[in-house]
Amino acid sequence: MLYYLFNYLDQLDLPGAGMFKYVSFRSGLALILSLFISTAIGRRIIDKLQLLQIGETVRNLGLEGQMSKKGTPTMGGIIIIIAILIPVLLCARLGNIYVLLMLITTIWLGCLGFADDYIKVFKKNKEGMHGRFKVIGQVGLGLIVGLVLFMSPDVVIKENMEVRHGDVIEEVRYHNVETKSTKTTIPFVKNNNLDYANLVSWAGAYKQEAAWLLFVAMVIFVVTAVSNGANLTDGLDGLAAGCSAIIGVALGILAYMSSHFEFSSFLNIMFIPGAEELVVYAAAFIGATVGFLWYNAYPAQVFMGDTGSLTLGGIIAVFAIIIRKELLIPILCGIFLVENLSVMLQVAYFKYTKKKYGEGHRIFKMTPLHHHFQKPGNAGLQALIQKPYAVVPESKIVVRFWLIGIILAVITIVTLKMR
Repeated sequence: MLYYLFNYLDQLDLPGAGMFKYVSFRSGLALILSLFISTAIGRRIIDKLQLLQIGETVRNLGLEGQMSKKGTPTMGGIIIIIAILIPVLLCARLGNIYVLLMLITTIWLGCLGFADDYIKVFKKNKEGMHGRFKVIGQVGLGLIVGLVLFMSPDVVIKENMEVRHGDVIEEVRYHNVETKSTKTTIPFVKNNNLDYANLVSWAGAYKQEAAWLLFVAMVIFVVTAVSNGANLTDGLDGLAAGCSAIIGVALGILAYMSSHFEFSSFLNIMFIPGAEELVVYAAAFIGATVGFLWYNAYPAQVFMGDTGSLTLGGIIAVFAIIIRKELLIPILCGIFLVENLSVMLQVAYFKYTKKKYGEGHRIFKMTPLHHHFQKPGNAGLQALIQKPYAVVPESKIVVRFWLIGIILAVITIVTLKMR
């Protein structure tokens, strides 16, 4: 909104109004606003949640410090959502298709997560929303995002072309014409591009249509997987918010590079017109998650609940898809991936051993993986991995996961030069 106001004032030659034309200025303003909003309204929202007695229900699973969390206000993801939406509405160009998609994603998954938390807290149903309805909501969002990217004339790219002299790349040029494309960025290969159409070459004359169907299916899968991964990661104070902030920084850098002719040429990735507005969104996302840590860091005064975790995961997924970096998610969101895999492996192995031996065994002492480090080893558990035997303090687990997240974020960006 402010962008349009100051653009009008700039036409009237108001001194300083032209600053709003620059993405860097608006991104910095969005970051400051989101930090201020999340810290300023956080205390009020926490007090309101306590007044409504919206506290976390905790089952005693034998984890260190677990029972001290009982009664801590949940549904704090509302703080993150508000701190994202207000700065973006004020600082971004709202006519940008990518910004609109991110706003839809934030509100859609925020409502889905809120409904889940509402059932848990007010309906006293510990299971929350039935899993199938949660998946339907995630699939629905993936379908909307995929179809908009397919149908909107504003979603275009300029493909990168290598000019070689022997085996040496002399320069990277771009097509003059902006085109709709099913190409995405993939590391470790020449030209850094993968065309989904190459995976459905059997479709013949309908190869392009089949490629878009495959792309939409990929969008649905990525949105569902990453949002669930973030949900599983939200089990320790500050873990999900801190990891998400780190991922947000990496995505913001990738969005800026993808929308900047010189930087995209340097990295040899496709140029995406209009993606620069996503840097404003990324700045608001980073500010909101870091500001939330003011209250969520150990010992947490509020939990984000599914209202926050589902939203954070969905935002990361859709953001990566828009800038054609969804195939980098296994590296960038490695923490979410490992948390997801730990649960899947644990369940599969338990069912297999129960069927074969009549008694279920475990791989980890407890899943998601972060809880494995909170449970003492040799505690009568039939787990393949008992180490570490001693309980690791919660704050140390969180910081170590953050450090791994930083390493993965750096590797994600560096991989674009490895080919």
